Amino acid sequence: MTSIKLKKILEERLAEKKYRTSYDRDKDTLRVEWQDTGKGMTVSLPSIITKYNEQGEAAIDELEEHINEALHVMNQEVQLKGKEKSIYPVIRSTSFPQETKGGAKLVTKEHTAETRIYYAVDLGKSYQLIDETLLDKEGWTNNRLEEIASFNLRSLSVDYKKDTVAGNDFYFVANQDGYDASRILNEAFLEEMKANAKGEMAVAVPHQDVLIIADVENKTGYDILAQMTMKFFAEGRIPITSLALVYEDKKLTPIFILAKNRPENK
Repeated sequence: MTSIKLKKILEERLAEKKYRTSYDRDKDTLRVEWQDTGKGMTVSLPSIITKYNEQGEAAIDELEEHINEALHVMNQEVQLKGKEKSIYPVIRSTSFPQETKGGAKLVTKEHTAETRIYYAVDLGKSYQLIDETLLDKEGWTNNRLEEIASFNLRSLSVDYKKDTVAGNDFYFVANQDGYDASRILNEAFLEEMKANAKGEMAVAVPHQDVLIIADVENKTGYDILAQMTMKFFAEGRIPITSLALVYEDKKLTPIFILAKNRPENK
């Protein structure tokens, strides 16, 4: 499967909708948006190809459903009042756009050199990012939005699976609810994991649907984490960062992990 072939398949499947598509050859992405409003989403083709090689047509079926659901949501009139329990923070890469195609500035908060916090209203199968226009319309302040989103995040479960490789423990939070990476903002959870760590603690959010916590007890642990993070980053529907982050003194610092060496701060 090549990017051009995948692009053609998606365009054929979406042809009956009132969408328009545009391909960015340099970034290898496909933009899908409503013809009348310009609202839409950008799909990273390499990550879908990786999933296609593993899952076959099911990967494209899932993507098509996700695109239709996401664009359907964008045509809805979203309100914050009455939706207080459905507002969450979401983690994105610092390269992710900070405004909508219509020019509205999205509500954001700085996080790390690799990640930024956005806010969203959960709509069931999808969610809509909150922009400043909606915030002003509802008469909300940024602090109120942040407090509500943080409270809701802390209410989410933090179930995880553990895997031990070469004497290092790795914990995977993957509830598939759209907010797995967001759990990196749950400080109480990170502090609990840090207190129980036998070695140095590192964290990774390669894509939206996973949070990796590593208890690194030897140099090999960093190599494994680097390979693992890169693999997840390549497969993610919404990639975030391929770099891991060291967690120390309640702070997250992106690191380069050099083969057979300790990490260096970015």
